[in-house]
Amino acid sequence: MHYTLGHELHHSCHHYRYQLHLCASCFDMSKCQIRARVTRRANLTAGCTPTASLGSKLTNSRRDEAPHSSVAVKAKEEEEEARISEQRPSSAPLSTGGCHELLQHTALQPKTESNAVPLSSPHRRRRQVKLEYDNDDAVLPVKTERWEPPEWRKQLGFIREMRSSRDAPVDSMGAEKCYDTEAPAHVRRFQVLVSLMLSSQTKDQVTAAAMQKLRAHGCTVENILATDDETLGKLIYPVGFWRNKVKFLKLTSAMLQKEFGGDIPDSVEGLVRLSGVGPKMAHLAMGIAWNQVSGIGVDTHVHRISNRLEWLKKPTKNPEETRKALEEWLPRELWSEINWLLVGFGQQVCLPINPLCSMCLNQHSCPSAHKTSPTKRPKAGSPRSPSPTSSFKAKTEPGSAVKDERIKEEPLPTPVSPTTHRRKKTH
Repeated sequence: MHYTLGHELHHSCHHYRYQLHLCASCFDMSKCQIRARVTRRANLTAGCTPTASLGSKLTNSRRDEAPHSSVAVKAKEEEEEARISEQRPSSAPLSTGGCHELLQHTALQPKTESNAVPLSSPHRRRRQVKLEYDNDDAVLPVKTERWEPPEWRKQLGFIREMRSSRDAPVDSMGAEKCYDTEAPAHVRRFQVLVSLMLSSQTKDQVTAAAMQKLRAHGCTVENILATDDETLGKLIYPVGFWRNKVKFLKLTSAMLQKEFGGDIPDSVEGLVRLSGVGPKMAHLAMGIAWNQVSGIGVDTHVHRISNRLEWLKKPTKNPEETRKALEEWLPRELWSEINWLLVGFGQQVCLPINPLCSMCLNQHSCPSAHKTSPTKRPKAGSPRSPSPTSSFKAKTEPGSAVKDERIKEEPLPTPVSPTTHRRKKTH
């Protein structure tokens, strides 16, 4: 009977211990519920006494039931054990340490959040991390100053003043003055393009004369295609490279008639597709024919003057490089004016050879002022080339021009031996 009572107490303590373990490992239980379970577990600290009283009651009841047979007592004990085993979990049996030992271990264990809620719980409330971003407004962008020549506005103002009379050849014989103002719009645009094609490597006076003959013949796409090469060559002669330009006019007219209905393209990309049309002609045609500013038209005058004034970051080798360099810093509202200003200025003052720097208003700010232009070096063997046994010496006299005097160097006499001298006498 005593063993049966101890065994029953052992299963009772094991039942409370399992409930405590189940409460501590539950994932969905909050802190308050866990603490309530712990409080309940603490209240069961006096569980041994009730168990003892329960044991005494069972003992007393069994004493009262002494008259009954031992078979009935065993059947009742087996029924109690079966009821307790049904409530017991299917886990492995625990050690027989007793209820007092379990409750003492629970009381000594500290109540911490780590013991209350397992770290691996998926329902554990995560701590919100505050994200802070840098304020874009607080970071000042790095300012990159656009390069520009130091005195270009002053120099441009002086060029405007020197071009105020508008008496340069470009003012009266440029591409803007070579088309028939009474012709239809598409014919006028075609004549502007033809005048620009003829002006390459040609002075404005020669271009204007050739355009006048073409207009009298009929400067239209249809007439150019109907004219033979020999007649067309006589009409445009003596423009530079007139034979090549005859071919270009024929090819361009054929393309315009086939793809554009006799008119010229309205874009730079379309214009440069035409034979004999480059970027300079395309940008000028866009400005004159279509009244659209697409870029700076740079010819030999604009290329030369821009380098002389050092309006470029570094010297350029051709007009196309000059155009790109000028467009990087020159305001767009000046793109259509700069060609007309510099071309006339180059025709009158800033000449290709021996520029008239003493007449220029920019002579005190121009880096190339009063510098003689480099002359072409004469070929070896020509009458102007110096002989290898002579040198030039320049003498400058007040009030006279620089004179070049040739100083001849006499060759040193070679020594002659006496035997050679005797032989000459005998002969």
